[in-house]
Amino acid sequence: MKVCIFGSGGVGGYFGARLAKAGMDVTFVARGAHHTAMSENGLKLTSICGDLFLDGVNSVEAPADNAPYDIVILAVKAWQVEDAAVTLKDTLSVNGVVIPLQNGVEAPDILANVLGEAQVLTGLCGIVSFLKEPGHVHHIGIEPFIQIGERNGLQSNRVESVAAALNVAQGMKVTVPDDIRLALWKKFLFIVAMSGIGSITRAPIGITRENVETRKLMVDCVNEVYEVGLAHGIALPSDAVDRTMAMIDAAPPEATASMQRDIMQGKPSELYNQNDAVTRFGDAVGIPTPVNNVITAALLPLERKSRGLIEF
Repeated sequence: MKVCIFGSGGVGGYFGARLAKAGMDVTFVARGAHHTAMSENGLKLTSICGDLFLDGVNSVEAPADNAPYDIVILAVKAWQVEDAAVTLKDTLSVNGVVIPLQNGVEAPDILANVLGEAQVLTGLCGIVSFLKEPGHVHHIGIEPFIQIGERNGLQSNRVESVAAALNVAQGMKVTVPDDIRLALWKKFLFIVAMSGIGSITRAPIGITRENVETRKLMVDCVNEVYEVGLAHGIALPSDAVDRTMAMIDAAPPEATASMQRDIMQGKPSELYNQNDAVTRFGDAVGIPTPVNNVITAALLPLERKSRGLIEF
């Protein structure tokens, strides 16, 4: 089975390294210094689940360079999904599928609009990792997992087959939840709060969860996502907020969200796909989202600056 890792940073680089180590035919799509480093020197993974080094990494700058693929694991930023979808046209095998691992809940629909319903699954992952330097992925928290399912929420033989194929790798677990849409929103509750509060405070999660004032903001933020999800027909359990806060409490104290790191580094972020998405979804069903509104408004100047829309 031929796998493409489109977006080979902290998330894609980790899962791609594990799959390649297990003997799968893996192509990494990367650019710039990271592509050069992997091509010339291989890929180094340091991880709480065990380190590894890959020599002779197959790194390309465009997925078409080594197509077709049976599985594409899409690990680009959420705001890059639509452009990535266009790039992926005609790169899949007849029964090939794309598995999006973005933060947020909109990526599967964006992909399906470009590639067609049949070639897109819904996916999500759990991991705290980042690109420490070109050619070096560093994993610091969470036992890495991927969850996949059909976009319509139904069970299927092909999803089970894809999960079984990916489960050959150690250091990661791939499962098929009963309701992938519910699973996607459960992660949304967690990542929106971690990203939003971390981005406006610039502090790691160990600080924001212990500070009384910022912890309250986190709880309020999660509650907003919960109410919006219910209004959109997502069967979130009554203890979803408590479970989310338990996940936040279990995260490594030094952990930061990728959106937070991007904002702090002056890069375009996933603000529009996370906190702003909550406000959009809330507006659509008449659910107020004051915390997410403020987070979005406070971060918009930096977001627009990073995209070259304003200067200061």
